Amino acid sequence: MTDAVELVVLADPSGKPVGTAPKATVHTRNTPLHFAFSCFLLNHEGKLLMTRRALGKRTWPGIWTNSFCGHPGPGETAAEAVARRSVEELGLREGAVEEITEVLPDFSYRAVDSSGIVEWEICPVFVARLVEGEEPAPSPDEVDSMEWVDPAALIQAVEITPFAFSPWLAEELAHQRLREALL
Repeated sequence: MTDAVELVVLADPSGKPVGTAPKATVHTRNTPLHFAFSCFLLNHEGKLLMTRRALGKRTWPGIWTNSFCGHPGPGETAAEAVARRSVEELGLREGAVEEITEVLPDFSYRAVDSSGIVEWEICPVFVARLVEGEEPAPSPDEVDSMEWVDPAALIQAVEITPFAFSPWLAEELAHQRLREALL
């Protein structure tokens, strides 16, 4: 990454962009609505990459969640942000993530973590495939650890213990379209 300030795109309640703000200042107790994305990455064996958020993350540190998340920058589509963040967060080479498919284009959520920090995002959900022979080498600033899991087992685990996972993961997996895309 460069030394440039990472900007997130703010949104109005109807989902229209209304400006930008530095990412470092957005997630607070009064987080403004903004654009993000969530991605579920499958390998050639059909296993799903789960990541545990780095302990230094401002929101939900140490919680298990989907493969990777992020924010599209100004002028960047969510699909372009998925490709970019696969490199920045998971340490993959450009082009190692393919078949980037938007599964839940209208997903949004608002959640408050135990410290009072709010996530409030318009967050389309993607499923993508990892090119065979590639393996993530995640940034320790983003990911504490990772596991390849059976998607059906994950769905069952989230149904039984939703509190053990990020709130957005639990809400996303409640959608049948995502479940079908993962299985």
